[in-house]
Amino acid sequence: MTIAMWCILVAALLPLVFTVIAKYGHEAGIRRLNRQPRVYQAELSGYRARAHWAHLNGIEAFPPFAAAVLVAQFVRAPQGWIDSLAIAFVALRLIYSAFYLADKPPLRSLTWFLALGCVIGLYMVAAGV
Repeated sequence: MTIAMWCILVAALLPLVFTVIAKYGHEAGIRRLNRQPRVYQAELSGYRARAHWAHLNGIEAFPPFAAAVLVAQFVRAPQGWIDSLAIAFVALRLIYSAFYLADKPPLRSLTWFLALGCVIGLYMVAAGV
């Protein structure tokens, strides 16, 4: 299995990290949080709300990334490029989420666009551009 394919797994699991951050140490206790998660999530504020939003955005960003890696692998694009872009995507998504937690919208948006650039780059590599 290639590094890029491992990055698909990491990108799939990454949103769960931010769910844990949103829930960890909450005074209501894990039982209440899991009984009605949508109600709990709607009541979040501060860094917990931002952690939840980072979770949701990670879920939204995952399908295009996974598809781009698989397309690039399928057409046998240069593996070095695929791996580099996949690693960069995962790193940028981590940075993006850290900026989300820290409430830094301009930096968050910049890293979001850079991660999207990695996805586009994977398609460009697949197309031989």
